[in-house]
Amino acid sequence: MKTPKSALPDLTTLTKRLAAGLHAAAGNGNAVKVLKRTRPRFMSTFPNEIVTCRWPGGRRRRVFIKYGADRTHSAWGHRGDVAYEAEVYQRVLRPLLEFRPRCLGAHTYPATGETALFLEYADRCAPVSKVSWNRGVCKPRPMLQTARWLAQFHARQERRVDEPSLAFLKRYDARYYRGWARRMFDFARPLQSRFPWLAQLAACGDAWFAPLLPAARTVIHGECDAKTVLVRGQTLFLLDWESAAIAPGEIDLAMLTDGAGWPAELVRRCADNYQRARWPGGAPAGFHRTLAAARAYVQFRWLGDRPEKTLREKTFWRYDRLRTAVTKLGLI
Repeated sequence: MKTPKSALPDLTTLTKRLAAGLHAAAGNGNAVKVLKRTRPRFMSTFPNEIVTCRWPGGRRRRVFIKYGADRTHSAWGHRGDVAYEAEVYQRVLRPLLEFRPRCLGAHTYPATGETALFLEYADRCAPVSKVSWNRGVCKPRPMLQTARWLAQFHARQERRVDEPSLAFLKRYDARYYRGWARRMFDFARPLQSRFPWLAQLAACGDAWFAPLLPAARTVIHGECDAKTVLVRGQTLFLLDWESAAIAPGEIDLAMLTDGAGWPAELVRRCADNYQRARWPGGAPAGFHRTLAAARAYVQFRWLGDRPEKTLREKTFWRYDRLRTAVTKLGLI
C-alpha cells in the first residue's frame, strides 16, 4: 500500500521544509524547486515519498523523504522514531564519508514537532537478500561484503561509545534482554507441548544473555538483516537506522545471517570475514559464545515481539534456531 496523499505535506509546505532541511546540502537555504513527487509502492511504517528537485544552479536531484507524522513502531522500546533516526544519521553516520545513503538534512516542523528526514535516493539497487539468494542460487559476495563493512564500522564506533554526542542512543542491558525472553516465554505458553525444552530454557533464567553483558560495546544498526541492506555494483546502502543502539556488534552479525534459507557454509564464512575485518590480530576468546548469545537474542527478539509472530507455524523454524544457539551455550 502506498503512502496516502493525506499523510504528505502540501506543495507549499514541502517546498519550505526542503529549503530549511536542505540548508547546507542545497546551498544555505536557497530555494529548492519541486519538479516531481512519487510515492513508492510500499509505505513501510512511516509515510514517505521520492521528490525530484531542482537545486540552486540548475542541478536535478532525487530525495527520499521519510516523515515522522504521528506513527510509531517502538517494539517495546527497541526502535526509535524518525527524529531518533535523524539523530543517528547526523551524529553517527554523517562523519563516515563513504557511507550511503547520504543524509542530506532533516527538518522538524514547529507547528507539530514532526521530523522529516531527507536522504539521497538509492536508485538502481536491490536488497542483498535478493542478490545473494536468487532463483535457488546463492551468491556469497554481497553477504560477505556486508559482514566486513559491519566489522569495520563496529571497530570504528567502539572508540566512540562514551562520547557525549552519542548519549542519546539506546543501550542494551540485562533488563532489555530479559524483557524479550519473558515476553516470548509468555506468548509461547500454548506451544509447551510442541517445544518441551522451552521449560528447561526458562529455568536457566538470565544465563542465555550473560555472554553479551561483558562483550565489547559499539554502535550497532540493530535490525541489519539482508533485506535492509541494498547493493548497487560494489556499493552498499544501509537503510532504516531507527533501531541503532549501543550493544555488542555480534548482534548485527547474527541479524545479517538470520533467516531460514541461508546455507550453513555462508553463515560460517560471514562470521570468519567479520572476525578478520574487526580484529585483524585475532578475535576475543569469547567471540563464539557471544555470537551464540546474540543469535539467541535475535530469536527472542522476533518471537517476543507479538503473539501472532510467536504462534504462527511459518516462523517455527525460529525455535530450532533458538535451541541450536542455547545448546551451544550449554543451557539445554
